[in-house]
Amino acid sequence: MKLRLQNFFIVFLSLSLLACGGESSNTIEPDNNASAEPNDPIEQDDPFAQLNLPDTPFNYANIELPEHLTSNAFGAQFMFQRPASDLDNTPAHNPITDAGATLGRVLFFDKKLSANGSVACASCHLPAHGFSDPKVLSEGFDGGLTRRHSMGLVNARFYFTGKFFWDERAAALEDQVLMPFQDPVEMGLVLAELEEIVSNQAYYPPLFEQAFGDSDVSSERISFALAQFVRSLVSTTSRYDVARAQVSSPTADFPAFTAQENLGKDLFFLPRVLENGERANCAGCHVSEAFVGPVPNDGVGSTIATNNGLDAISNDDLGVAETTGLQRDTGKFKVPSLRNIAIRPPYMHDGRFATLDEVIDHYSTNIQNHPQLAGPLRTDSGEPVQFAFSEEEKAALVAFLNTLTDDEMLTDEKYNDPFIE
Repeated sequence: MKLRLQNFFIVFLSLSLLACGGESSNTIEPDNNASAEPNDPIEQDDPFAQLNLPDTPFNYANIELPEHLTSNAFGAQFMFQRPASDLDNTPAHNPITDAGATLGRVLFFDKKLSANGSVACASCHLPAHGFSDPKVLSEGFDGGLTRRHSMGLVNARFYFTGKFFWDERAAALEDQVLMPFQDPVEMGLVLAELEEIVSNQAYYPPLFEQAFGDSDVSSERISFALAQFVRSLVSTTSRYDVARAQVSSPTADFPAFTAQENLGKDLFFLPRVLENGERANCAGCHVSEAFVGPVPNDGVGSTIATNNGLDAISNDDLGVAETTGLQRDTGKFKVPSLRNIAIRPPYMHDGRFATLDEVIDHYSTNIQNHPQLAGPLRTDSGEPVQFAFSEEEKAALVAFLNTLTDDEMLTDEKYNDPFIE
């Protein structure tokens, strides 16, 4: 890599040498009297020898949002819609910077930051899979399985309350990003160990210097950098975005869409008249053109999790109620963005549905009458809504959801692994 930080070289070479010889399995312990095994870490004079980073950082801080993410173009028939930009959960004390998100990218893909150096954040949030996991449950550092399916991270910035995990136990993204490191199944560290491992890698001191003004490593700074990187994962270049730019309203026919895709779009956005004369639509729970979870009625920041009628009763997994202790939150789970939904099966918090067809079948005929079923999915008479889609309509919905895949964003170098194998 062409090193842009030559002026830090002398200082941080000495730091990297002092870091060697620690007890962590992730530190480099040179042995001048023995030949290195093929997989042994090799001490480098260049602290960035393991990384492929550009001389000038990628643009993370000033990603241009298209007009349909910054303005509300929905008509009065929609009960609630705000532009995605109004839902931004970025805190004033941790704005996205190019240097901070660059550091976050390295932390996100670094497998050294686990108890045995085998998994990274990206191991359960794969870019090629929409920053989710193709497995129903993700595998931790020692082969154990997570309790729930890995949620996609794209458009995390637009979750209105800023709460994270399926049960919303993290009050902010800055809290969430540290929890997997400390989970005994996922990465198996405590924060002091995380800080030590980070400090012992030659490439981190100059990255921290660039992001924060000095090379001090702390769990708070790690959380800030990771949160900046995750918030930079914004989808703006899907087929939906390209076609949307040609019209003034999301409910107008898109000239660049097929008739089937436009039908699916109408089925998603426009209120559907049910057999009993009542109306419901998919966009009631996937609001704005970021396609994220609903906004609370009080507009203040209470839970926006939803019970979508997967089961008539809650069994082992009580969802958000495990966090809040409130019966009214039983069986509620966070609603993820639908961006890249077609490439990140399986679906739901427990990964029970293997295909989008199965998901649509659920909403078509199988919504269960759970006591906490979301209001938009319950009729005035108290019964669960059943959308009763025809086979043609089901196929159209799948075709539309496919247009939300953002291949350009997911394959962008700035969102992918910077480590040189």
